[in-house]
Amino acid sequence: MSSDIYAKHGLRIGLEIHVQLDTKHKLFCNCPTMLSEDNEDVFERELRPARSELKEVDVAAMFEWKRGRRFEYYASRDYSCLVEADEEPPHEVNREALVTALAVARALNMYVPDRIYVMRKIVLDGSNTSGFQRTMLVALNGYIDDEEGRVGIQTLCLEEDAARKVVEDVNKVTYRLDRLGIPLIEIATAPDIKNPKQAWRVAYKLGQLVRLTGKAKRGLGTIRQDLNVSIRGGGKVEIKGVQHISLIPIVIENEFMRQIKLLEIRDELAKRGVSLDKFEVANVTDIFKNTKCKVIARIMGKQGYGVFAINLKGFKGILGIEVQPGRRFGTELSDYAKAWGGVGGIFHTDELPGYGISDEEVKELYIKMNADPSRDCIVIVADEEERAVKALEAVFERARSAIYGVPEETRVANEDGTTRYARPRPGQARMYPETDIPPIYITKEIIEEADRIKPESYDAKLKKFIETYGLSRSLAEQVLNDLRLDLFEKIVDKYRDKISPSVIASTIVLASSLDPHEKIADNVIEEIINYVAQGRVAKEAIPNILETLVKKPDAQLSRVIDELGLTTISIDELESIIDEIIQINIDSIKAKPSKAFNIVMGEVMKKVRGRIDGTVVAEHVKRKLNTIIKS
Repeated sequence: MSSDIYAKHGLRIGLEIHVQLDTKHKLFCNCPTMLSEDNEDVFERELRPARSELKEVDVAAMFEWKRGRRFEYYASRDYSCLVEADEEPPHEVNREALVTALAVARALNMYVPDRIYVMRKIVLDGSNTSGFQRTMLVALNGYIDDEEGRVGIQTLCLEEDAARKVVEDVNKVTYRLDRLGIPLIEIATAPDIKNPKQAWRVAYKLGQLVRLTGKAKRGLGTIRQDLNVSIRGGGKVEIKGVQHISLIPIVIENEFMRQIKLLEIRDELAKRGVSLDKFEVANVTDIFKNTKCKVIARIMGKQGYGVFAINLKGFKGILGIEVQPGRRFGTELSDYAKAWGGVGGIFHTDELPGYGISDEEVKELYIKMNADPSRDCIVIVADEEERAVKALEAVFERARSAIYGVPEETRVANEDGTTRYARPRPGQARMYPETDIPPIYITKEIIEEADRIKPESYDAKLKKFIETYGLSRSLAEQVLNDLRLDLFEKIVDKYRDKISPSVIASTIVLASSLDPHEKIADNVIEEIINYVAQGRVAKEAIPNILETLVKKPDAQLSRVIDELGLTTISIDELESIIDEIIQINIDSIKAKPSKAFNIVMGEVMKKVRGRIDGTVVAEHVKRKLNTIIKS
């Protein structure tokens, strides 16, 4: 899409980037910041909302509490302690994490207050055993420059990461506590971003800044992006959990189109004069006593279960409108039913007859509901009565909000770049002071420590890569724009005396092009460079090795090298192969001495490519041919 259409609809985008820090200890205890599959201790909790200092209850917290779920926790004694179990007060804030956060804030031109307070942010989805997340505002009011203009950075926070979800069902959610408490930097931009491509660039630059401190974790789940998206005439929508940066433009594009469609639905409902005033639910179980619908038939006969319906007056055809690829407005209502009622989904007359529900059953529905088949849409839910009524009430409220356009809500990103409803947007009544931790005073010494790891600017790095490392400008720019930039610098520092930085840079760039989702671990890439530095494989073998590892990311590197036959050969073996090729092609060499090198080099490389450095091969081929041609 062109930028004109985004400007026409007043698209505004804000980003929240969350990056795990690779510190020695967690944020409020001495446990390591690694994941574990050990389940040495298991315990359960129930959580409930609390009023803020202003006597208010956060709407998102209330939503989670009303779902009535219990939470089960798996705890490894080596990777979590009583702090994570909420049985012991938090320890002093991790200085290593604080200094890293300050370094990033300084790089983003942010104001750092002289005192930092730890706050409690209410979270009742079970991802924190205490019912709140500890977070601290480290800096505010900064900026990052982009080719389409300066983007404001509103806040930078340092907080504890949540527990790791294992299993979820209607009544219980299970978490592991290994991830809970790992330091997390959260950077929030102002809504200055104007289009999906710019959002990708800004997210990329912010992620790189944190990585360049040398303190960021890598791999799936270690960096997460949330988006705030709105258009003119609609509410702000928060989209959580965009796992990979490549999805950001797709998610924004789909959300942009969804909000436009919702405004079109609003306008259509206004034309029809629709108003939903009173929620009324009817038991229509008797209509489906002989149904061929498998979903409904499965619940018939269960005590307390049945089929329940509401009439959305004036909504005929509205639920069938596609608002995202493969997702209709009826899907939006179904998401609400699932979230608020815990049901499996809904049926509605815009899609019926179908799913085994007959035309006759649909006609009976309209009669029983006293609805107009030419104007109204009936929504039904088959489930336990209390859940069904909750689900239909949520559907009714969501349909009523469609009369006003785009509701403010929190959504979750799907793997295909579409989004689904998760919960209401949290309000301001969810923060209060952490009384177990005193204020943190920001001293001159802490700032100086942060400045020592503050990331260099893009231009400074570009100059260093060209003048100090000898990279071409093109290769230097490619590395600077690579998500593994920090890995490049780490490997260059370690192997620069043994292998050319250009080879390391080319390896990093190739790995990212073949493996954009980082299935190949950083330590494996470093191991490949180590093999080359030791002379165990030739640099020409790197593309072949990487291509194989992308297909088999869990394969052992040494085994891949053996299977591909890429073990290096000795100089004696090389000379024997050259002699053999020369002997086979001796007549051609004598007949066309000017083309002798190309003939021999091509045939030799067919046998030794990836097993010895090509420059070494060329040197030996030239020497042997010179001897033959002279004689």
